[in-house]
Amino acid sequence: MNINQLIFRNFKKNVKNYYLYVFALIFSAALYFAFVTLQYDPALDATKGSIKGGAAVRAASVLLVAIVSIFLLYANTIFIKRRSKEIGLFQLIGMTKTKIFRILTVENFMLYFSSLIIGILIGFSFSKVIIMILFKITDTKGIAKLHFSEEALIQTLIVFGVIYLLIMTMNYLFIKRQTILALFRVTSSTEGKTKKISTLEIIIGILGMIFIASGYYISAKLFDGSFTSMNALSIAMLSILALVIIGTYLFYKGSVRFLLNLMRKSKNGYLTINDVLSLSSIMFRMKSNALLLTVITTVSALAIGFLCLSYISYYSAEKSAGDYVPNDFAINNSKDAASFKAALDRKKIAYTEKKIDVIQVKANVKNILENELKSPMVDSSAMTIPMISEKSVNGVDVPPNETLFTGYNNMLQKTMPFKDSGRIELKGKQKVIPQKFVGLNRKFLLSTYFTGGGLPTAIVDNSIFNKFKQDADPSIQKESSVYTGIDISKETDVKKANQLFAKMTFSDNSLNDSRVQTVLSQKQNMGLIMFIVAFLGLAFLITSGCILYFKQMDESEDEKQNYTILRKLGFTENDLLKGIKIKQLFNFGIPLVIGLLHSYFAVQSGWFWFGTEVWTPMIIVMIIYTVLYSIFGILSVLYYKKIIKEAL
Repeated sequence: MNINQLIFRNFKKNVKNYYLYVFALIFSAALYFAFVTLQYDPALDATKGSIKGGAAVRAASVLLVAIVSIFLLYANTIFIKRRSKEIGLFQLIGMTKTKIFRILTVENFMLYFSSLIIGILIGFSFSKVIIMILFKITDTKGIAKLHFSEEALIQTLIVFGVIYLLIMTMNYLFIKRQTILALFRVTSSTEGKTKKISTLEIIIGILGMIFIASGYYISAKLFDGSFTSMNALSIAMLSILALVIIGTYLFYKGSVRFLLNLMRKSKNGYLTINDVLSLSSIMFRMKSNALLLTVITTVSALAIGFLCLSYISYYSAEKSAGDYVPNDFAINNSKDAASFKAALDRKKIAYTEKKIDVIQVKANVKNILENELKSPMVDSSAMTIPMISEKSVNGVDVPPNETLFTGYNNMLQKTMPFKDSGRIELKGKQKVIPQKFVGLNRKFLLSTYFTGGGLPTAIVDNSIFNKFKQDADPSIQKESSVYTGIDISKETDVKKANQLFAKMTFSDNSLNDSRVQTVLSQKQNMGLIMFIVAFLGLAFLITSGCILYFKQMDESEDEKQNYTILRKLGFTENDLLKGIKIKQLFNFGIPLVIGLLHSYFAVQSGWFWFGTEVWTPMIIVMIIYTVLYSIFGILSVLYYKKIIKEAL
C-alpha cells in the first residue's frame, strides 16, 4: 500500500466515522456564507423603504466567525486525540512525524475543503430564503433574488482558510510533542476517580449554588427600589454577571457531584445498573468538563435572553404603539393638523378628531409611591407630568380637590408603582395646590411627545386646570400645547391615510406620529435584531450541541470495554440503554436547564423595558431552543446504542 492509497482509505474512514463533524462543518460554512451574502446583497439596503442593516449584519458576521472558529478548533482537538493510536502505529512502522503530518494535512484538506465547497453551495441556495425571512420579519417591501456575491465567496474562503491553517498548526504541535507511548495512552486516560468526595468539593458545591441563588435574588431586586443611583445599578448588574458565571463554574465543578453523591448515599450503596451507568459516570466526568460547560451554559443563556427580549419587543409592537400613539395619527401642531385634515377631506377619507389642551406641571408624588422612587433619573418631589382637564375625557368627572392619573404601562408599574390613594402636590410657576390622588388608569390619552414615553397624565377638574394654565411655568412647557388625535373611521382607509400622512410636509415632523408607521418602525428595528440574534443563536446551538455530542462519542469509546463486561454478565441491550438515556438526560439536560434558568431570571428582571408581553414570547423561544437542543441528546443515545451493539 502506498501513501496515496493510505490517505484515500483514511479519508473514507473519517467521512464515515465523523459524519456529524462533516455535517457541522458544512452547516457552519453554509450559515456563514449565507449570512455574508446577506451583508453584500443589494436588496437589503438598496430597496426603497427597506432597513439599513448592512452594518448590523457586518458586526454579527464577526461574532459568527468567533463561534465557528472556536467550534472547529475544539472539534479538531477531540478528533486528533481519538486518532492518537493510529498516529502511534504510523510511528511504530517507521514513518517520520513530518510524513505523518503530511498525511493528516492532505486528509484534512480533502475533508475540510470538500465540506466547505458543499457548504458554500448550500448557503448560496438558501440565501434567497434567508433574505425573504428577513423581509417577512421586518415587514419590508422588497424583492428577494438569488444573488451570488463574489465578495462573500472571497471572505468565506479567507476566513475558513485561516481556520484551516490554525487547525493544521494545532495538529503539527500535537504530533511533535507526543511520544509513541503517550499517543497510545491519550484516549485511555480518564478523569481522576475518587471514591470519596472531599470536604473542599462539598464547599465548592455549596458555594456554587449560593452564588447562583444570590445572582438570581439581586436580579429580582434590580428595579424594585433597592438600587436608587446609576452607580449602584451598574455595580448590581456586574455583581449579577460575576455571581452567575462563577456560580455556574462552581456548580459544575462541585455542586453536581455533591448532589449526585447525596442521591447515591440515599440508596445505602444499593445501586442499580441505571445508577452505575448514569449517576456514577456523570459524577466523575462533569467536574473535568466544568469550564466547557460553563461557557456553553453562559453563552446559551445570553442567546436565549437576547432572543427573548428582542422577540418581546417585536411581539409587543402593536400594543406598545398604542401607548405611544393613542390614535391612528397623533399631531401635536395645530397647523399640521389642519393641513392633514384638509388632505383627508380631499381624498374623501372619513375621520374623527379629538383635541386636548395640555400643560406641563411639577408634581410631588412621594406620598403615593409604594417605595422611594426607583428610577434614579426622576425626582419624585418635582416630577414633570402633563395635565389635562376632565372635559377632554369622556365619562370622567373629577372633583376640584382630586386628581386621577392615566397612562400606566408595565415599565411604570415596575419602576414607579403607585398606591391606590394618597396625597400629592401639583406645582405651577407660583401656586402649589394639594390634591387627593384617587387612582391610576391604564389607558393612554396623549402621545409620547407629551408624556415623555412613560410618565402618567394627570386629569383634574376644569377649574384647577384653568388655574394652572394661567400659572404655567414656561421653562417646562412643550412647544405645542394642543394634542390632536385623528382616528380613521373605516379600517380599510387606514393604509391610504398613512400613505397620505407620509407624503405630507409638516412644519415639524418630530411632533407628529402615525401608529401604523410606529408599529412598522419597531418591527423593522427589533425584527433585524431578532433575526441576527436568532441566526447567531442557531449557530451556537448547533456548534455547542455538536461539541457535547463529540464528548459523548469520546466517552462511549472509553466505556466500550465496560459495556462488554456488563453484556457478558447477562445485562441486555435494553438494560444498558435505560441507564444511557438517564445519563444523556443529565449530560444535556443540566446545561439546558441551567441556561434556561439564567435566561429566565435575566428576562424577568428587565423585560418591561422592551415591551408589554412577556410570557408568550419567552415560552415560544425556550420551547424552540429546548426542542432543537434535545436532538443532540437523542443522537447521543443512538450512538451509544451502536456502541453497545458492537460491545459483544
